[in-house]
Amino acid sequence: MPDPTELMLDDLSQKYEGVEVSNAFLRLYESDSRFGRAFASIHQRLNGHFESINDRAETTRHYWAEPSREMIALTKEVQELVESLESAGIAVDLMKSYATAIKDCRSWLMPSGGSAVPDTFGQIHIVKYAPILFRPDVEIKLVKSKSNARLQLIGEGSYAKVFSYTDPDYGIKFAVKRANKDLDDRDLYRFRQEFNILKRLSFPYIVEVYQYDEVRNEYRMEFCDSTLREYIRRRNNKLHFSSRKRIALQFLYGINYIHGAGLLHRDVSLQNVLVKTFHGGAVLVKLSDFGLVKDRNSQFTRTKTEMRGTIRDPLLANFKEYATCNEIHSIGWVLSYIFSGREALMSRGDTLSRIVQKCAAHDISHRYQNVRELIADVEGLEATPSPVDAPA
Repeated sequence: MPDPTELMLDDLSQKYEGVEVSNAFLRLYESDSRFGRAFASIHQRLNGHFESINDRAETTRHYWAEPSREMIALTKEVQELVESLESAGIAVDLMKSYATAIKDCRSWLMPSGGSAVPDTFGQIHIVKYAPILFRPDVEIKLVKSKSNARLQLIGEGSYAKVFSYTDPDYGIKFAVKRANKDLDDRDLYRFRQEFNILKRLSFPYIVEVYQYDEVRNEYRMEFCDSTLREYIRRRNNKLHFSSRKRIALQFLYGINYIHGAGLLHRDVSLQNVLVKTFHGGAVLVKLSDFGLVKDRNSQFTRTKTEMRGTIRDPLLANFKEYATCNEIHSIGWVLSYIFSGREALMSRGDTLSRIVQKCAAHDISHRYQNVRELIADVEGLEATPSPVDAPA
């Protein structure tokens, strides 16, 4: 047996299917597939009447007979639609200023002979670029503070500066990466591509980016508390092996993810691995700075041969020939720092040192061939390993 409530809701929705509504209003309600057209139609017609009433209030102070009857009918239509939806358990809110305007107009509108606009009438504020009807069960009103947030410089490189700020609406800290003004077209294009690549990646150990500003050539991203170098340096004397292992594996999982996405970072370093810290000491590793990334699906990253990157593989003769084995070399240096706190390759004879040395082997064929092999060996490290290099 058909549900009477659903039948009523279907009738309400279908009532407006053939009604002509401007896209200027439909776009305000596109998130509501069932009643968006009804809301847009009411919004458009209310605006039409309010604009005419505002105009007549400044001229003849008389609203014509036919528009008066239409406005009276429209106020009833709004009331009936809202009450019908609420009877079906669908809450609808009408913008307070519009509800007040409808009530005020209804007090002097006459069904015949036209309507005299009272001397006390105040101009109605017309809303064109925001919805006036809301469904609080499926929508949330976003607050947008008018105050400006102050930027604090937290990092600077050859291609960009990084600032931090606290969002005034939510009290959450974000970062802004802004391209230097003296970048040539190629490096500016690379900066924009860095954002595009990060935007398409979604993984716990990759820094998130949110919005690109074409005018300022900057983009917003999640804020991280420190670089990996800073984090280890400050805690090296008291950082347990188990914590180092978790950090190392997060770092490797992130690298493995981007390799699986057809990318090579090409600038893996202690500065380009970031760390977010949480209450209680928990940490989250985030790979960042994808400005030199090599995309196997793009020819752009293969055409320039200038050697770049912080940790360079001595066996790499040409930057455009950069491959996984060269990335493994940089990874080994980062792993060595994570476990020892020293910016030098571990050289003891224990299992951990052998892993690091295999990453940077002088014979490329002796290196790990992919990050998955390296992850397996690091995951297999014992919780209490043989002694390693003393903390720095």
